[in-house]
This record gives sequence, structure tokens and C-alpha cells, in this order.
Amino acid sequence: MNSWTTTSADETIRLGESFASHLLRGSVVALYGDLGAGKTQFVKGVCRAFGVRTAVSSPTFVLLNRYDGVGHDGGEILLYHLDCYRVTSLNEIYDIGYEEIINGNEICLIEWAEKVEGLLPERRYDVRFEYGPEEHQRLIRVTRTPEGIA
Repeated sequence: MNSWTTTSADETIRLGESFASHLLRGSVVALYGDLGAGKTQFVKGVCRAFGVRTAVSSPTFVLLNRYDGVGHDGGEILLYHLDCYRVTSLNEIYDIGYEEIINGNEICLIEWAEKVEGLLPERRYDVRFEYGPEEHQRLIRVTRTPEGIA
């Protein structure tokens, strides 16, 4: 497990950008944390690292955004950004093609992952965001599940 403390949105974006170097095709990243804790800023950094040129925003009202990027191998890669905050039924997730997305060869970033916990693959990164004791401070913990796998 790795832990970081950020003190601004820009630092959280840079942390996401740095973290992206660990992501391979087929990687799933489950993001946990309260509203405004930094999940979307982190995703912005991951997308920046993959050369996404469009504006990255939380897909709270549409459930899913798709971004075109450039993989570490120089080839095209898709980044799927799901926001499950408003999900009231797992059917909503299936309707957007969740199974194909989660089991595909692209990168999938899932905000409010606790809403779909039972659907998450065993192999994934869990990124947990908490408010720090000082204003604008965020405590961010990353684990790879199952624990200890490369």
C-alpha cells in the first residue's frame, strides 16, 4: 500500500498523472471517497498521462465518459470513466455495457466504486480519498488487490 498527502487540486492531478505509469491495458481503478475528495482530479491526471486532449469531467449525470488516449506502447487506448454516484440499480450499469468495459483491453476508472463493489474484478487498484486535517489537504491511499500482486 502507498499513501500520499496532497494540498491542492493540482497536486492531486499530478499524483494521478504519476500513478498512470502503473496502468496497463485492461487495468481497473476503483475510486472511493466523499464528494469533493479529489476523485475526479485524480482521473484528470491519469487522463493527462495518457495524452487525453478533451476536457475531463465527472460523468455524474451520464454515468460514463470515454476518452481517447495514447498507451504506453504508443498505440491508441480508450479510458472509460464511470461515476456510479447516481446508480440506483445494477441494471443501469449493465445497460451501458459494463461487462465489456470492465473485461476489455482498455483502462477503466470507476468513481463511487462502492456502489458496484460486487461487480468489480478481483484484480484492480483501489484508490481511497479522505479529507485531511487541514483545509484542501487530501489523504490518498492506493492498494493493489489482491494484496501483494505485481
